[in-house]
Amino acid sequence: MKIFSKEQIYKGDALTIARQKITSADLMERAGTQIFNWMHLRMQGAQVPIHIFCGIGNNGGDGLVLGRHLITHGYHVKTYVVNCSNKRSKDFLVNYDRIKQVTKDWPVLLSCKEDFPKIEPEDIIVDAIFGIGLNRPVDQWVKALFQYFRNSKAFTLSVDIPSGLYMDKAVEDPEGVVHAGYTLSFGSPKLVFFLPETAKYTMQWEVLDIGLDQEFLQDTDTAVALIGKHEAITMYIPRDKFAHKGTFGHTMIVGGSYGKIGAVILAGKAALCSGAGLVTAFVPQCGYDALQSSVPEIMVITDTDQEHITSVVYNITPTVVGIGIGIGTHTKTAAALITFLKGNKTPLVIDADGLNILSDNKEALQWLPQQSVLTPHPKELERLIGSWSDDFEKLNKVKAFSKKYDSIIVLKGAHTITVYKDKLYVNTSGNPGLATAGSGDVLTGIISGLISQGYEPLSASHFGVYLHGKSADIAVEDFGYQSVIASHVIDYLGKAYLSLFEPEEQPSQEDDEASNGNGA
Repeated sequence: MKIFSKEQIYKGDALTIARQKITSADLMERAGTQIFNWMHLRMQGAQVPIHIFCGIGNNGGDGLVLGRHLITHGYHVKTYVVNCSNKRSKDFLVNYDRIKQVTKDWPVLLSCKEDFPKIEPEDIIVDAIFGIGLNRPVDQWVKALFQYFRNSKAFTLSVDIPSGLYMDKAVEDPEGVVHAGYTLSFGSPKLVFFLPETAKYTMQWEVLDIGLDQEFLQDTDTAVALIGKHEAITMYIPRDKFAHKGTFGHTMIVGGSYGKIGAVILAGKAALCSGAGLVTAFVPQCGYDALQSSVPEIMVITDTDQEHITSVVYNITPTVVGIGIGIGTHTKTAAALITFLKGNKTPLVIDADGLNILSDNKEALQWLPQQSVLTPHPKELERLIGSWSDDFEKLNKVKAFSKKYDSIIVLKGAHTITVYKDKLYVNTSGNPGLATAGSGDVLTGIISGLISQGYEPLSASHFGVYLHGKSADIAVEDFGYQSVIASHVIDYLGKAYLSLFEPEEQPSQEDDEASNGNGA
């Protein structure tokens, strides 16, 4: 799924209006009607008090359309105009006049804290105050209104985006944003639904189709894509009947140190289970017995040193090298890694202490092969690119790093984001069960195994991230969040592959599959 920028959304609206020969008020009518349809389907006429708070722009106009339809269908509705400016949009005024034609209970004007209505915990709040065009902090009394929403404990539904949240920059005042239980977004979700600092402002989201121009939707290239099942299946490469193990490449996993051989076992086994034809582990001598006895399918080459890797030398020709897991940062290990990079031309996936060694020896970054895959967690990323003030600065710094070193960066998190130059791929699978030791080692193995099979490094990265998360989603059904371990993610990889081809369950009124923003 494409995630459109603010500018692209405005362009899409304008093209839709021009090509379909409709007015902007007609498009607003569609948007408000779709929100009504969503609510009506779920409420079925229930007489729960609904408070619709409308701004004086187009987001507020959407709220007025919703209010009019709810009123004419007999719902218990109260509408309010949050009078935060003297400027009203044209289409807001059109729908302000229309709602007055269907009720004598005209929208109540709110101008200060003393105007706030009584809201009970059992009520419903619809936030239609500010849309994607907001570019400045909200007034103090409006911020107090947002806090009033939270204190009421009432369910809050936001229209398009939680009010106070920006599309393209960080939140300046955390208290000046609506906390939505649900957000109904037009055309596509917003990037801020997936970033660590801003995802908290909507618990769930869903995209509503308001009939935007199909040519625009299909032909517009976006800088951000959402990776779910439908995107993942297009990346899947089926196996030929006459293929053999050599067809699917040879993955080498370089890592391990005394007490950390398990990381290599996890990565190596994950590479096998993702489909690599052959896997060899390069480890210090202390890892030989553990690998040979625990995963007989993995071949083993050892360093001359008992406890650390001191020289990465081998006489095979791997398709890809996954390096850094459990390797430590011993002086000799760091020197060995840098020497290896100088002479290596094989595609790389670098994780863990491999990244930390690069952070301490940044001159070695120049020797990375094109489209090397780096898989840092937040602290490893900070060591690599420096600190950042917010998520947007972080993404900009990662993009700059990716361009400079022609590298693919996998930003691990609740919504793992794969970055290649100016493109972002936001993952929708996964759950808190992945917050466990070794899950990153498994991801390194999966991505390495996919590259080994012939997947391009970028596709291998975001497809691997999806499979990794999907496997955890399946595993959590059997084990729960607390008891999922990294080995389970490997064990369920086969089911993750099979799930690509399973028919979608039809959503019910009570359980709409499109509603969960994190795909869990």
